[in-house]
Amino acid sequence: MLCNTSKPERFILKSYFYHNSLFITMNKKVIITGATGMVGKGVLLECLDHETISKVLVIGRNAVGTEHPKLKELIHNDFSDFSDVKDQLKGYDGCFYCLGISAAGLKEEEYRKITYDYTLALASILLEQNPGMTFNYVSGQGTDSTEKGRMMWARVKGKTENDLLKLGFNDAYMFRPGMIIPLRGIKSRTKAYQFMYDYFMWLVKLIKFFSPNSVVNTTQIGLATINAMLKGYGKNVLTPGDIISLSNQ
Repeated sequence: MLCNTSKPERFILKSYFYHNSLFITMNKKVIITGATGMVGKGVLLECLDHETISKVLVIGRNAVGTEHPKLKELIHNDFSDFSDVKDQLKGYDGCFYCLGISAAGLKEEEYRKITYDYTLALASILLEQNPGMTFNYVSGQGTDSTEKGRMMWARVKGKTENDLLKLGFNDAYMFRPGMIIPLRGIKSRTKAYQFMYDYFMWLVKLIKFFSPNSVVNTTQIGLATINAMLKGYGKNVLTPGDIISLSNQ
């Protein structure tokens, strides 16, 4: 393409392509769900700090309680239907889906509604509005990709992952973080988890010491979700070790 141009013209063209590709890389717009939770808050903070991200849209039922020039919030109560707000969901490069709930005390139908139905409802609308989007889903270690195991939550998570991967996104990554260390003052909204962090963090850190790739922190999850969108990854289902590796790229 540049072989028939003079040296000054080639320099101008190369400079043009470089600066435009840099602008595209530095002008990413992302959507986050579950930003009031521990993992979602960690992802949100990293996105707000990251130089490549120019806009963050948080979708939730409640405000996140954070103010930032990049941040926009969409308060939406019905996660089973996004048709009435779909025009507000256009023009985004990535979705970091961090919304989740503990299966404790829930029947499978209730857990499936929140874990599977809500996720696929938003994903389907986003794919329609943003065909080139990267969709990152925070799942869990132990998820059952066969959808046939004995653990209800693992089967539902497995079906959610499988159907997201089949949906047709440009890229889709399933994050299975396992044990998580919250950083930057983040607290878990799940009382049982926060109790563990308050009284047994020493044990989590001990496990991290002896098995470094089995425990991740909220910053690593946030950076890994961003890097998956920017650079891609060789696997669609990410273990804790993959998350750590991707966060360092």
